[in-house]
Amino acid sequence: MPLKFDLLVIGGGSGGLAAAQRAAEYGASVAVFEPKPLGGTCVNAGCVPKKVMWSTAALAHGLADASGYGFDLESWRHDWGAIKTRRDAYIARLNSIYAKNIEAKGVTHITENGSFTGPHAITAGGKTYQGKHIVIATGGYPARPEIPGAEHGITSDGFFELDERPARVAVVGGGYVAVELAGMFNALGSEVSIFVRYNGVLRNFDDMIRQELGDALAKDGIALVTEAIPSKAGIEPGGLFLETSDGRVFNDFDCLLWAVGRNPNTRHLGLDKAGVDVDGEGFVLVDDFQNTGAEHIYAIGDVTGRVSLTPVAIAAGRFLADRLFDNQPDRHLNYSNIATVVFSHPPIGTVGLTEAEARAEYGDIVRVYHSAFMPMYYAVLQSKGRAAMKLITAGKHEKVVGVHVIGDGADEMMQGFSVAIGMGATKDDFDNTVAIHPTSAEELVTMR
Repeated sequence: MPLKFDLLVIGGGSGGLAAAQRAAEYGASVAVFEPKPLGGTCVNAGCVPKKVMWSTAALAHGLADASGYGFDLESWRHDWGAIKTRRDAYIARLNSIYAKNIEAKGVTHITENGSFTGPHAITAGGKTYQGKHIVIATGGYPARPEIPGAEHGITSDGFFELDERPARVAVVGGGYVAVELAGMFNALGSEVSIFVRYNGVLRNFDDMIRQELGDALAKDGIALVTEAIPSKAGIEPGGLFLETSDGRVFNDFDCLLWAVGRNPNTRHLGLDKAGVDVDGEGFVLVDDFQNTGAEHIYAIGDVTGRVSLTPVAIAAGRFLADRLFDNQPDRHLNYSNIATVVFSHPPIGTVGLTEAEARAEYGDIVRVYHSAFMPMYYAVLQSKGRAAMKLITAGKHEKVVGVHVIGDGADEMMQGFSVAIGMGATKDDFDNTVAIHPTSAEELVTMR
């Protein structure tokens, strides 16, 4: 006889666990299929260990600046292995906390991969489970280019497995992962080159952000190689090499890191047996309510290819559980105006439309405010840093439709401003807010 539950969740990452726990709180019987440590990419090889390494890199920058504040630090040395040990121990504790949390809420944890045998049936470990509702929350995995020698490079997963810091690093890619990991390597002493297909990093961000980050990368000594499409990689006596499609060869690297996107974990789910449709890349197709094309089957998080951010997956999972088990039929996630942060050096915070997007949508009724300055932190330092901010407004009342910040503290200040944007704040609302001085954030409420 099959084991029956109100909700089956395939995947024990952020989104899947959020849906499972919220449903259990409403009294639903829930089972989660996850053979790996709980928490998914975010906890095990993403947000959490990345933030630990970003903080490590930020401390390195602080040590470099310390003499400007009167500290006598002749030299310092970083022990990569030591922080890896402490970071891994922290993640193991988080895995344990997740396990205890779902156990306390009565969620059944099945430590096997689950796959569909029908529209309401999942098989795992030789057993069959039936669910009134089934959520696909299997996330994704780092992609590698399909070129000769790609196996000689590592992905972001491999970054967190490194036992020591490589001296010379090639990072291929121009998105979040590329600039974040490149900055960490660089701050801790590696010589870093970033290879991008186009003319710069963060191609989908506002032009101001892209320009300012490009300048910051150059200031930190990170080489940016543009129009570089990888065609071959391999090992030579001097180390790893990378060849691009236009014949250029770059060599003597100790580490080659692919940061070229992520693929959905859908290949072994048997989605065809459940009537679940995917796009050409394998991402599960869903509507605004996370419904797939198959009745009573839903998908959330990175496996859908829609705004691949941990808080998005969590919100989508919780809202779905609200709808299914708490009689909130209209409850669903609004995918507009989602704030995000890039943990580069300096960090980036952004919410809403870029200037180009705003002009395409609103035309001539767009007005843009911009500020670029040296944060007070650098006033007594020989090495100067920058911050830049942009407010994008639209319409007669200048509703703020985009906020973009790069500079120290951007990661923390953006959360509050995203609340304001979501509530429909106008430029007058910003102007009528008393500034907090001296901070960088006050620039956002004093622009003219």
